[in-house]
Amino acid sequence: MIEDMRMRKLADQTQTQYIRAVCQFAAFLGRPPDTASTEDLRRYQLHLVDHGISPVALNAADHWIEVLL
Repeated sequence: MIEDMRMRKLADQTQTQYIRAVCQFAAFLGRPPDTASTEDLRRYQLHLVDHGISPVALNAADHWIEVLL
């Protein structure tokens, strides 16, 4: 994932935020994020919405999910 972010030339701060978000996703999932299915990602997005995530933060989550896939 880090190499993918470097190839996309994401800023260091953006990379840090994406890594933090993936760690939170892994905690939600209870297993490594690279084992996540599409349904797991959808459940996590719904979890974020149910917990009042802002549209901007949800958009950011969609971006790191895209990087993860």
